[in-house]
Amino acid sequence: MEENKYSKRAGELFRKGYNCAQSVFCAFADELELDFDTALKLSSSFGGGMGRLREVCGAVSSMFMIAGLKYGYTTPADDKIKGEHYARIQFLANEFIKKNNTIICRELLGLEKKHDSPIPSKRTEEYYKVRPCERLVMEAAEIISNYINSKTNRS
Repeated sequence: MEENKYSKRAGELFRKGYNCAQSVFCAFADELELDFDTALKLSSSFGGGMGRLREVCGAVSSMFMIAGLKYGYTTPADDKIKGEHYARIQFLANEFIKKNNTIICRELLGLEKKHDSPIPSKRTEEYYKVRPCERLVMEAAEIISNYINSKTNRS
């Protein structure tokens, strides 16, 4: 994985104890012109696949939130613009799937059951050794960063 400033920052934030969604989203707080605390609060519910429900990976949800803030639509009746945005989100999801085969938290973690305890796992060195989450947040940050760069370089 090519490390860029966003993927590096996302990994650092995850190591500090922020959840997967917060780590990716807050790596882009400056780019999104959001203060850090607001970015933390906005993304806090998406960790652990939406509040440890183990659904869509929080790092992936943050890619989508970043894309929405950068490129999202505001006109509900414009199906063309909506379709373009949804195609963008599907593209980002597919980039993540290419690397990880899924965007579902429980599948990424190899868990059998859907919902997990709402109590977060303790962040120990053993946790970081067995969980792929740090790598996943870095990959998600890289994917959305590359997407933003490709749009910026074309403009």
